[in-house]
Amino acid sequence: MALASASAWAGTVLVWGDSLSAGYGLRPEQAWPSLLAKRLEASKPPHKVVNASISGETTAGGLSRLPAALQAHKPSVVVIELGANDGLRGLPPRAMAANLQAMIDAIGKSGARVLLVGMRMPPNYGPTYTAAFEAAYRDLARTNKLRLVPFMMEGFADQRGMFQQDGIHPVADAQPLILDTIWRELAPLLR
Repeated sequence: MALASASAWAGTVLVWGDSLSAGYGLRPEQAWPSLLAKRLEASKPPHKVVNASISGETTAGGLSRLPAALQAHKPSVVVIELGANDGLRGLPPRAMAANLQAMIDAIGKSGARVLLVGMRMPPNYGPTYTAAFEAAYRDLARTNKLRLVPFMMEGFADQRGMFQQDGIHPVADAQPLILDTIWRELAPLLR
């Protein structure tokens, strides 16, 4: 299938995430954003996907890089999948939420729409921290009237075989499941 010319794109989806979207430990074409690109290239009219995810990225890093990416790619939709590294470092959920809010504001000013992708922390972080962490995403989505994917690993997070040896990063077989979970909330933003 021939790729559409740049002028034929209906819009650009910018995936703004960490290693979970960068495809850590996978070949680039196996990661869910690449699978999304294939799906959207076949749509009528086709959409372009730019995966600007970086392994190890925090919300502070994502916020600092965002203005240049918005200017360079002029997305119509931005999928924000950040916060997991903030949580794994034990950073305050309030600080994470403030960074996410600043990104949401910048994206809104650019004219793009936002899909917020939440994350859960392992139970060893304690009930108070994990509850505050998860609530940050729900609160941001409600306050900003955003579509939310509460947990991108819904349906397989308890299946050890769906993760690489580190127990954190999903394997290639999990990527279509992630895409399907994200697609349910992303598709309405592309209409």
